[in-house]
Amino acid sequence: MTTSTAKPNRFVLLSIPLVIVLATSAFFAIRTQGFGYFVTPTLTITPTSTIMLLNANFNATQTATPFQPLPTDTPTPTATFTPTPTLTPTATATNTPPPTNTPQPQPTVKPLPTNIPENGLPSSYQISGVVGHAQSHTLSCEARAAADWAAFYGVSISENSIQSALPITDNPETGFVGDVNGVWGQIPPNDYGVHASPIASILRSNGVSANANKGVSLTELRRQIASGNPVLVWVVGAVWGGSPVNYTASDGSSTTVAYYEHVVILTGYDETGFTIVDGYSSYWRSNASFSSSFGALNNMAITH
Repeated sequence: MTTSTAKPNRFVLLSIPLVIVLATSAFFAIRTQGFGYFVTPTLTITPTSTIMLLNANFNATQTATPFQPLPTDTPTPTATFTPTPTLTPTATATNTPPPTNTPQPQPTVKPLPTNIPENGLPSSYQISGVVGHAQSHTLSCEARAAADWAAFYGVSISENSIQSALPITDNPETGFVGDVNGVWGQIPPNDYGVHASPIASILRSNGVSANANKGVSLTELRRQIASGNPVLVWVVGAVWGGSPVNYTASDGSSTTVAYYEHVVILTGYDETGFTIVDGYSSYWRSNASFSSSFGALNNMAITH
């Protein structure tokens, strides 16, 4: 009996430490969520610890997006560009040329008198009643001016009737050179025009007194105008300066031609220049300008 009672007592003594160990293990297993590392509340709040490091401010933890730009930074770019619109109108205004810089027409400023009244001629004279018209063809200025000149004397001749009466030749002293609808500005044998003699001949055949001459002086032109007679004159362009060119036709005869040969009607003069009817326009040219243009074709004219 003594032997059997000792064994249970020894078992009870040995089992007490084991129970303590198991109880302790169970306690820590429940406390650490299953034998893992201890999880503290401060380590799980990662955003809070990060914001505190960046801003050192507890209120920053309430910001929804840590990287959102501050409101005070947004107006800065717009403020740097606001002066630009105000500068643009100022620069434009300073670059606009004032109206007073526009060149004024020069014909209103006449030079000092260059011709002294001579042989009883008045210092100025203007003929009224000469009406010009635009020519119908590129190179029909001679026929158009002759028709307007004849109309002043009461003789009605059409431009086309004068043009069709002109012989076609390569010599402007005997007929019309080239195509009446050709290119203006050339010299024979290209499209050119006609000189005074053939035009005067057609005018006389229609009952108008017409005398073709070369070497006509400016004094003679003034005398004709002062007598009430407009004058047909051969010039260069719209009374531009020009240079004579010697030309030999196929018949062997030589004559002087000029680029941009043209015919206008002199209707007046004063101490400094001449008044001209050119087609449907009228203008004034100084004595020097007219003399240079008129001289290119040897001062050629038709007088009454």
